[in-house]
Amino acid sequence: MTEINIDKINGFFETAFAHIEDEIDIPKLTRALPGEVWVEMSAGPRNIRPGGFINGPTQMALADHAAYVAIFTLKGVTPMALTSNLNIDFLRPAQGKTLTAHCKTLKMGRKLGVFTVEMYTTDPAKPVSHATVTYVLPE
Repeated sequence: MTEINIDKINGFFETAFAHIEDEIDIPKLTRALPGEVWVEMSAGPRNIRPGGFINGPTQMALADHAAYVAIFTLKGVTPMALTSNLNIDFLRPAQGKTLTAHCKTLKMGRKLGVFTVEMYTTDPAKPVSHATVTYVLPE
């Protein structure tokens, strides 16, 4: 098991993705347990559809990011882990300025990690979307 350092993980993303920071808001890890994370992102104008809804691509990106971060809580910072599959169900309109993802590890093997991600805007009991994400782990 690796030591979970939220500041170190957030710092990795700020450094590794500094070249695109002006284009996107990098989600922030707010809480972490081994294999379980809560990640938040602010929804800016480019994330909002007509009607004030947080768009699907933003929700998919946050689900992917949350699964990536969950790997870090189990294996340490693992930059070369890659998304292999992402399935998402949109459950209700995502309205608000902040989108939160709660990710749990379903299985962490030597080559694959499988995660479930529930996303919500204001009430964790009313998720706006649910995703299952699979990552390929580097050898």
